[in-house]
This record gives sequence, C-alpha cells and structure tokens, in this order.
Amino acid sequence: MLNENIKRLRKLKGLSQEELAMKLNVVRQTVSKWENGLSVPDSSMLISLAEELGTTVSTLLGEPVSEPAADDLNVISEKLEIINQKLAKRELAKVKTIRRVLIFLCALIVVVFIVLTVMQSAYLNWNYHDPELAVAGTIMHGFEFAFVRLAPIAFIASVIGIVITYKSR
Repeated sequence: MLNENIKRLRKLKGLSQEELAMKLNVVRQTVSKWENGLSVPDSSMLISLAEELGTTVSTLLGEPVSEPAADDLNVISEKLEIINQKLAKRELAKVKTIRRVLIFLCALIVVVFIVLTVMQSAYLNWNYHDPELAVAGTIMHGFEFAFVRLAPIAFIASVIGIVITYKSR
C-alpha cells in the first residue's frame, strides 16, 4: 500500500522519480525501490516524503489516495465564476464612479463659465487703491485668466472620458 501511495502522489504532484529524489536528497533508485515495494523509507524519511508530496504520513501508510473527483473541479469552477462575477461588478462600479466624476466636472465647468459670463469681469472696475480689493481683484483676474484657457481642455477631456466609459460597458 505504501509503494502505491508514494507512486500515485508523486504522479499527482507531477514529479518524476528523479525530481522527488533530488528534493529528498536521495538517489533515483531509492525512490524506485520504494515504489516497487523492494524497500521502505525510515521514519524520518517518511516524514520528509509526506511533506514533499503534500500529504500526511498516515495517508502514505494506508489511507487510500483518491484523485480529485470531477465534483471537486465543478465546485472550484463555480467558486472561480463567483469570484469573476464579483471582480466584474467592482470594475463596473469603478467605471460608473469615474463616469460620475467626469459628468460632475463637466457640469462644474459649465456653471463656472456661466457665473464668469454673468459677472462680466466686474472686478476690473473696482477701486484698486484699497489693498483688500486689489488683492481680491488680482486673485479673481488670475483665476479667470487660467480658467478660460484650461477649462475647455478639461471639458473636452471629460467628454471623451464619458464617451469611453459608456463604450467600455
């Protein structure tokens, strides 16, 4: 029984006799003798053998070794399918979040453009001899200057991003 279990477990692990022998620091002929029932490993070697084959000593000594059943593979494939579905849902949620942020950015740009248009740069008529008004007017002019030049680029990029997120569905 030991010899059959060693052989079956070695093959299930996809190891050759030589590979197993190298891992156990013995020669290939020793593994061959174990598998043919011509000799048996000593107790310390039995423990090392069980560790290398990923099993217990009791399994090596007599519990029958069964190959994975088709039912086990079905269970594993069902679990993988569930994991894939969860990952797909996360990815979809990520895409929706990105899309919402891009839509919000477009809306914000439009609103700021409307506010700047309605203001018609009224701050240019302020009394710039007052230091507080001069600072506020300079800040507003700097913001408007940068916004008018950068907002169209950001708006176009956001619209392209929105289109891409809808196509990736």
